[in-house]
Amino acid sequence: MSEPWDSVDHPTMPAIGLIGWFHIVRRGVPLILMIAVCLVLLLVVRLIEAPIWKAKRPITPFITQFVCKNAFYIMGIRHEVQGTVMRGPGAVVANHVSWLDIFALNATKRIYFVSKSEVAKWPGIGWLARATGTVFIQRDRKSAKTQVSVFQERLRAGHKLLFFPEGTSTDGLQVLGFKPTLFAAFFDDDLRETMRIQPVTVKYIPDDSSDPRIYGWWGDMDFGPHLLATLAATRQGAVSVRYHEPVKVRDFANRKDLSLAVENAVRAGLSHDRCT
Repeated sequence: MSEPWDSVDHPTMPAIGLIGWFHIVRRGVPLILMIAVCLVLLLVVRLIEAPIWKAKRPITPFITQFVCKNAFYIMGIRHEVQGTVMRGPGAVVANHVSWLDIFALNATKRIYFVSKSEVAKWPGIGWLARATGTVFIQRDRKSAKTQVSVFQERLRAGHKLLFFPEGTSTDGLQVLGFKPTLFAAFFDDDLRETMRIQPVTVKYIPDDSSDPRIYGWWGDMDFGPHLLATLAATRQGAVSVRYHEPVKVRDFANRKDLSLAVENAVRAGLSHDRCT
């Protein structure tokens, strides 16, 4: 299992005062209600969807996308999209900054996340992840072949898989080296000729620019306090999602070359956003 990335210091979360708690209630209550109602709807629809289409999910991803789009509206965070979302078969890779990435990346594209197996056991988040078709994997070398097989099965079912090749989240100011292991699935004989990979750069921009890391969630940060601090902010910032040109798997000799190419694209996008 990959060790969580950490930095020497963490951003200082502002104290939550009376106004902050007002924002928590006015944002948190509708957010929880929306997620709860849509989760029930998703589970009901899935009861009909599963027997007919099995692994394929032609309806329920639209419910997930609706939730993620409106979550940012409720929280007051601007969601900005640059570039063109890839159509057709393929997968998506992105840098990993925060739990907010789930909303940011699902809001524009109907995808299925790849997550570490521990997440399935988390209260709340684990239930949501399982309901939305998340692929759970164990990040160790012994399970590598099994994970590749799972990838291939889901890709053949027509799913777009999104994973974070860094293997952990960061403060959003850098991109860690991509781990090439899971890219091996794309070199299967049945997938290599048609598969495309779209690199995506995710960047968070606080409204007051006091600390560019304020939306980041990494290391040993607790989820609860970070969620409350995000909801309590009087003035929210934005998240920028930049879609880069997709690359064809068949143009690369092996998984390491492919991994390095998309890593460079994601890193270049982060550098570009810093300069604009």
